[in-house]
Order: sequence, then structure tokens, then C-alpha cells
Amino acid sequence: MTEQTPQHQHDSVQVAFLEKELRYISGIIKQKGREILSNYTITPPQFVALQWLFEHGDMTIGDLSTKMYLAFSTTTDLVDRMEKNELVLRVRDESDRRVVRIHLLKEGERIIEEVIQKRQVYLQDILSDFDAPAVQQLSVLLKKLHVEMKQN
Repeated sequence: MTEQTPQHQHDSVQVAFLEKELRYISGIIKQKGREILSNYTITPPQFVALQWLFEHGDMTIGDLSTKMYLAFSTTTDLVDRMEKNELVLRVRDESDRRVVRIHLLKEGERIIEEVIQKRQVYLQDILSDFDAPAVQQLSVLLKKLHVEMKQN
């Protein structure tokens, strides 16, 4: 017999508060990200595509479409523009020539690294009034929330 973790029912007012705060935080992060991106020649959807490729390696357009919740044709247009700007390259799979993977090029990688670095500087500034234990606790709780969300 396996032991199950108890299900906790939390106060609906507290849950509503958390949802609202997370929504507001998400909106601020998205807005700040767009401000940072305005200094680059890529659009927010291109940034998301580059991020997927940066974090997970080469992907097919189908895989990228699924990850980004976009239509195949929309993703194809996105990749066309990124390829024209030399951010990515279409590469035929060695083992199955029918499969084409999208490969992140150096310029795409450079942009992703720069933008992420600027976002981290922004977060560092925001966290400057938090003491180390508070940042550690926030990290632990956000990781736990992320793990739970991925499992559901």
C-alpha cells in the first residue's frame, strides 16, 4: 500500500490573493521583457522560440509549434523570419532526411544570453531589499510551485 500525501484545502481568499499576485507579477515580467526586447531586432514570439531552442536544443517546426501553442503555419513564418535574420538555420536530420530541425545560430544564442542577463539584472535590483533568507525561501517555494504545476 502506498502512502498518499494529504490534500490541503486552503482559504479561498488566500488562494484568490495568490492568483492575483502571480498574475500581476507575470504581467510585470512580460512587460519588462518586452522593454528589454525593444532594443533588439526580434519580436516577443521570436524570443520565445529562441528560448525554447536555447534551452532544449534543435527542434522540428512541429515540436516548436506544440511548445509555443502556435499553428504550424505561424511557426513556419516565425522560423522563416528568424532564418532570414541569421538567428536560426534549418538542418536536415542525418538519420532521416525527411526531418528538418531548427538549429540556433551564434547570433540567436547571443541575443538570448544578453536578454536573459538583462532580465536577471532587473530581478537583482528588485530583490535588493530582500535579505538572503527571504530570497532563499522564495526560491524554494517557487521551485515547489513550479514542480507541482508541471505534474498537474
